[in-house]
Amino acid sequence: MKTPINGTDLLELGYPQGSIIGTALKINKKRNGLTKEQMLDHYKKVLQAPENYIDDALFGKLATALIEKANEKPEDFISLNPQPKAFSSYGLDHIEEGAIQQMKVAMQLPVTAAGALMPDAHQGYGLPIGGVLATRNAIIPYGVGVDIGCRMALSVYDIPEDFYYQNEDKFKRELIAHSKFGAGHGFHGQYKSDHAVLESPDFETNPFIKNLKDKAWSQLGSSGGGNHFVEFGILEFAADDAVLDIPKGKYVALLTHSGSRGFGATVAGHYTKIAKEVCRLPEAARNLAYLDMDSELGQEYWIAMNLAGDYASACHEIIHNKMQQALGATVLAKVENHHNFAWKEVWNGEEVIVHRKGATPAGKGVMGIIPGSMTAPGFLVRGKGEENAINSASHGAGRQMSRTKAIKTITKNEMQGILKQHGVTLIGAGLDEAPMAYKDINQVMAAQQELVDVVAKFTPKMVRMADDGSRED
Repeated sequence: MKTPINGTDLLELGYPQGSIIGTALKINKKRNGLTKEQMLDHYKKVLQAPENYIDDALFGKLATALIEKANEKPEDFISLNPQPKAFSSYGLDHIEEGAIQQMKVAMQLPVTAAGALMPDAHQGYGLPIGGVLATRNAIIPYGVGVDIGCRMALSVYDIPEDFYYQNEDKFKRELIAHSKFGAGHGFHGQYKSDHAVLESPDFETNPFIKNLKDKAWSQLGSSGGGNHFVEFGILEFAADDAVLDIPKGKYVALLTHSGSRGFGATVAGHYTKIAKEVCRLPEAARNLAYLDMDSELGQEYWIAMNLAGDYASACHEIIHNKMQQALGATVLAKVENHHNFAWKEVWNGEEVIVHRKGATPAGKGVMGIIPGSMTAPGFLVRGKGEENAINSASHGAGRQMSRTKAIKTITKNEMQGILKQHGVTLIGAGLDEAPMAYKDINQVMAAQQELVDVVAKFTPKMVRMADDGSRED
């Protein structure tokens, strides 16, 4: 087994932070017959004299990257504003420093109009997860995120709480029968679903998008890996809700969380790469490369992003329709909202592009769902339209533990114990999705009382996730 080399090893040798370390680590995966010490010695020599390694089969790409970086000049890049604009933040005491620093960099972009950080924020790529950024006439693919249009969808049934407990086996059977999970997984032959979204003329935008249609059709109605789920729970209205026309009481509800699957992920990767080529930003802001909305590329991405959002919505619609028919239930209300998206909105009197990466719209009267974890409650909310938050709220509890750390520190017994304590049946999922890996949802909700009103409380009872837990599209 090869002894691993990590980014810290390379930083200690003097390698600059950023993409070059990624290039170097890829080379390490291809090493044959060299010990860790020998590899590090080579890395040191390449850094000191890259010109000697230009034609080297293993280190040539790294040597070229080092020479190009050494010849870069400040004028080769779009300048950042030296002083970042101020941004609003909620629950700042419980947000990691990495996410705060990422937000500060985003506020330095020349196209930035305003920003806000939600209480579930944590570090991501480019814009932090839980980051909201309003820009002028520019769209940032990594400001939207990889899982474009990821969303929550809720169906409230005319089924009382007691019926669930009396028929748990039936709910489990239907949950397994009508959901499918995991990166790459889809339906084939007679099991494929159909939906009007597949007839969208936007699939004809260009050959790249057109070639993704078959993948989109195969995965239509499925859910991804990672933190995506389909679950049954009890939704409690503490008071009558006139807007939804639902009386006070407890109801069985279906809650789903998933996005645009492989289609959205491929779109995100493709246009992020292009954005980095046409919008050269300094290393610290590289993942925030943007496309001008007046350009052909900007319009291409905008169309593809909206199509991915429509596709994600169609996936939820199919799951919810299948479940409703299987249960023979009447749906009293449906609520759906999404994150990892960009909207054209008016803020402070001007039209801006509002990126919400792991944050959801919370304009006045806008409905949303903010989940906790597989054992913590979720909340049906109504937005207050807080301008300082750019009409946004959190998209969940947010991670307090990385996937790697969760797998290393949480045991199966600990996870099973907390599931039993909360009376939750779990189908699938890995230790990386254990409840302990997430922030306290009550703390998160307390930090955004000025952003949303709680309408009802959702208590998970039966949760299905991808068997491998960690894989995402």
